[in-house]
Amino acid sequence: MKTQTTQLTLFPELKKTISSLDISAISSERKAILQPLIDYIQVKVDTKKEIRLNLICTHNSRRSHLSQIWAQTAAAYYNICNAYCYSGGTEATAMFPMVATTLKGQGFVIHKLSENANPVYAVKFTESGHPIIAFSKKYDDDFNPKSQFAAIMTCSQADEGCPFIPGAEKRIPITYDDPKTFDNTPQQAEKYLERSIQIATEMFYVFSQIKQ
Repeated sequence: MKTQTTQLTLFPELKKTISSLDISAISSERKAILQPLIDYIQVKVDTKKEIRLNLICTHNSRRSHLSQIWAQTAAAYYNICNAYCYSGGTEATAMFPMVATTLKGQGFVIHKLSENANPVYAVKFTESGHPIIAFSKKYDDDFNPKSQFAAIMTCSQADEGCPFIPGAEKRIPITYDDPKTFDNTPQQAEKYLERSIQIATEMFYVFSQIKQ
């Protein structure tokens, strides 16, 4: 994997997780799916404009949060300072607790800021940086950008059920299998970790390709 290009001090366990990501395992088919996102980010970097990515799945509970958090971490790792990653759903539910558990196990520091039905989490990858704020919301929530962003569709249901995302200048389907399939089974922890590693690997590949 391309070397870190910033002095960012990651939490030790997270640094270990990132070092273990195997970009060479990404198939040529997946690289072709990721290329439009690389191209979108590269144009923004070349024109010195902010990069806004809204990562969207049906319930904003699993895949979109994993994608948002790993994309923001990868951008910081490669010193792409003007990248802002958001997430949303076609409806709001809650970030599924196993997502937080999985990310904690991979080295993120996560604090639950509220105890309601849709908790707000602060997710940190470094002691000194701003936390990523994670909670379930619709893709057009006031928390998210209204224009000049790319809508990254992380599940086929959201991609098919949401043909038009207002304000998006680019729509890019990068879909992942839903770990929800394994909820309440012996494979749950393993499958959430597997999905998180896949998403992390692909987001780090994307940002490693950006020329500055």
